[in-house]
Amino acid sequence: MRDLKIPAQRHPEKAKRPDNPQPKKPEWIRVKAPTSEGYKETRNIMREHKLVTVCEEAGCPNVGECWSQGHATMMIMGEVCTRACTFCNIATGKPPEALDVFEPGRVADAVKKLGLNHVVITSVDRDDVEDGGAEHFAQTIRAVRRQSPKTTIEILTPDFIRCDDSALEVVVAAKPDVFNHNLETVPGLYPEVRPGARYFHSLRLLQRVKELDPTMFTKSGIMVGLGEDKQAVIQVMEDMRAADIDFLTIGQYLQPTPKHHAVDRFVTPEEFATYEKAAFGKGFLMVSATPLTRSSYHAGDDFARLKAARLAKLGS
Repeated sequence: MRDLKIPAQRHPEKAKRPDNPQPKKPEWIRVKAPTSEGYKETRNIMREHKLVTVCEEAGCPNVGECWSQGHATMMIMGEVCTRACTFCNIATGKPPEALDVFEPGRVADAVKKLGLNHVVITSVDRDDVEDGGAEHFAQTIRAVRRQSPKTTIEILTPDFIRCDDSALEVVVAAKPDVFNHNLETVPGLYPEVRPGARYFHSLRLLQRVKELDPTMFTKSGIMVGLGEDKQAVIQVMEDMRAADIDFLTIGQYLQPTPKHHAVDRFVTPEEFATYEKAAFGKGFLMVSATPLTRSSYHAGDDFARLKAARLAKLGS
């Protein structure tokens, strides 16, 4: 029986890779261990509803802060991903189970119990499913809408690279408030960082969302510290704006284990500030660029700012 708590079984494709040293984190990237009552309550609700969160599976450094406020990012379609990105701590391999038809209802129950004003729903990649899980995403969105009609919904989807074009149409038709799909890194690093994906396919996916529904907010993010240079990051910003992406996130890559992709460098808060300034200058409605920025970090507050920025732009 596979035990996903054991790194070698969690990431079998990485087990024989040489170790990459894990450098000591600088002062600006350290966070406290989660201990608050709010954290424990959120964790208990997740366990009660048998839900998986990307917060835990990906080892997010912000889990203590977010969960203490009742904010958790739901991860649907299981806890085993069919991709093997070298940066990611989510378990990889062949998923042991089919999609759980009762999961959308459990997600909706948890969202209602947590009293969320804004929820982020993401997933593993399920290349073993014909539509990549598109209908499962749509059912989850609809279930949350039924139980919590005032809750705004942000989704962080796979790339649906092996699916028919109709898969994306199914997800967009379910009307999430924000459609997020992360590019993760610059195109030159895709072969070693994101080998199962294609940069321009992911970019085109986000562009198609806007073509299908021009009113839907689109969002994407990258990590820095993987070996990219500043000019490549600026070019990704240009590509994203050409695809009419509204919201950009940039955060520091943190190496989960010695078997994962090495940290090339720790980007300083000052450099993040220059990226933020450059991105706003290129026309993004919203930018979050800090060492601890993650896709769903402060997502609810950022969504409010995103809406305000669009209204301000339309009014100018």
